[in-house]
Amino acid sequence: MGKRRKDLPFIEGLHITTLAAEGKAMGKVDNQVVFVPMTVPGDVVDVQIRKHHRRFMEGVVVRYVEKSPLRVDHFCEHFGICGGCKWQNLPYEEQLKQKTKQVEDQLVRIGHLDIPEVRPCLGSAKTQEYRNKLEFTFADKRWLTYEEIASGADIEAMPAVGFHIPGCFDKVLDINKCHLQIDLSNRIRLATKQFCIDNGYSFHNARAHEGLMRTMVIRTASTGEVMVIVVFNENDKERINALMSYLQREFPEITSLIYMVNDKWNDSLGDREPICFAGKDHIIEEMEGLQFKVGPKSFYQTNSEQAYELYKVTRDFAELTENDVLYDLYTGTGTIANFCARRAKKVVGVEYVPEAIEDAVINSQINGIENTTFYAGDMKDVLSDEFVERNGRPDVIILDPPRAGVDERVLEVIKRAAPERMVYVSCNPSTQARDLAILNDMYEILAVQPVDMFPHTHHVENVVKLRKR
Repeated sequence: MGKRRKDLPFIEGLHITTLAAEGKAMGKVDNQVVFVPMTVPGDVVDVQIRKHHRRFMEGVVVRYVEKSPLRVDHFCEHFGICGGCKWQNLPYEEQLKQKTKQVEDQLVRIGHLDIPEVRPCLGSAKTQEYRNKLEFTFADKRWLTYEEIASGADIEAMPAVGFHIPGCFDKVLDINKCHLQIDLSNRIRLATKQFCIDNGYSFHNARAHEGLMRTMVIRTASTGEVMVIVVFNENDKERINALMSYLQREFPEITSLIYMVNDKWNDSLGDREPICFAGKDHIIEEMEGLQFKVGPKSFYQTNSEQAYELYKVTRDFAELTENDVLYDLYTGTGTIANFCARRAKKVVGVEYVPEAIEDAVINSQINGIENTTFYAGDMKDVLSDEFVERNGRPDVIILDPPRAGVDERVLEVIKRAAPERMVYVSCNPSTQARDLAILNDMYEILAVQPVDMFPHTHHVENVVKLRKR
């Protein structure tokens, strides 16, 4: 049984020394690690412990005794509550240094790999308004902050349109202004919320699974095109048409206005039909003269400008020639495949999501690319020795898996295919390190390049260049 809160210790003058995982920082007291959010190395703080484990403690700041010279002022009014952008109080240069160190630690400590010097993390030109996609949740009651509760004031239960509180599927923080996307996104969200309140629309209650308004997705493209997807909990045609007509009228900037009906308990939309209310059923992204169709269910890197930098590193590491057969595994909508196709003889892309593969094929067609072939299916089922024999042995493989990394069975097929070169792009350096350890007997690591896709967060993308020993 855990300690009662009143028995949990209060620590005075804790020196914060190191950045840790999940946007926290840490110090030590009596040789025990103490994790404290909202702090940076160099802070001296009084801490109330909230959780006491055998090997470590977690607490919150009660008072800043001395603030670190590294610290900078945060720019968002929701900092510390919504759970995003946890490194706002750390200079961007320090964020990049930490991400470089994180990649090095993961590859060496987890993978036990012999690596060249890790290149400095490639920073994002934009550190605000860089995202091209945000999803907002409707809730019938907004999250109250600890300060609001402690005040004892009679606070009316108001609905919310915003982000989930970390770890709470049914708690939503009402967002006034988010700095992650262009301000049009804020205006669309706030106008939608006000329209729904004024017209008596019910907001979703996740526990009771009641309420019409469920989620809203806003996608913006580098071309200026804008997609808005509104997800309803029931097919109330009259109210749906009224809201969608309002958005069409008030925001002519929206080029793709779509809605879905999701009456399931979970928020996944993979099996829900998108209905195009106005405009096109997609938006177009552009990169180096290439156009990419992005549908309501399509995956596209959420930082468009930095995605271009990431793909340039990937393409450079691949060292493609006009005679090369390239496999792009976990191809998504074929962005990397089409981006590299002009430098290769043949490109074969594989992706789990059928709709993404349909977009990949279309993306090749609209760009006049004729040397790509795409397959849909689970990677461990699709990629086989027979598949390699049928499509030709790859000279180069690009891996860009989800956070879980690459299935070991897939890695074994890759080793038997024995491409001369590989590029491993990862959004999770820890699983990347695990996979590289499996490949290590056959492939040498030549270069490591972290890329920052998500400023003010602890997340980092990493690109590794491999060559057959």
